[in-house]
Amino acid sequence: MKIAIINGPNLNLLGTREPEIYGHRTFVQFLDDLRKKYVQVEFDYFQTNIEGELIDALQKVGFSSDGIILNPGGYTHTSVAIGDAIAAIKSPVIEVHISNVHAREEFRKISLVSAKCKGTIAGLGLKGYELALEYFLGPKA
Repeated sequence: MKIAIINGPNLNLLGTREPEIYGHRTFVQFLDDLRKKYVQVEFDYFQTNIEGELIDALQKVGFSSDGIILNPGGYTHTSVAIGDAIAAIKSPVIEVHISNVHAREEFRKISLVSAKCKGTIAGLGLKGYELALEYFLGPKA
């Protein structure tokens, strides 16, 4: 099974960025643990702070991956183009947010990508990525 994880802006700073919200682990440390736990999965990981590169990454893996786990970061609330890219690809996408975006500032409650995704997981920390992965691995209802 091929799963792509695509992270947006500032997620390269996990482990040091606002640890009270995002925790103390880097994403690379977390991904290493996922790779050890889910040896049957071929992971493709990409992170960028640039909107167009997120769209390029979605298009690159969006026709060959069994699933995409996407955390668009701050672009969640501003990017019609990322939502359009999700709608244009074949691979199902689950939107993940480490923090509970609904318990934060008002503008964070609006997602321009959620409607194009299979589902959304928010507020469960890095565990949200693993739950999205479990969805892709499990039986489809």
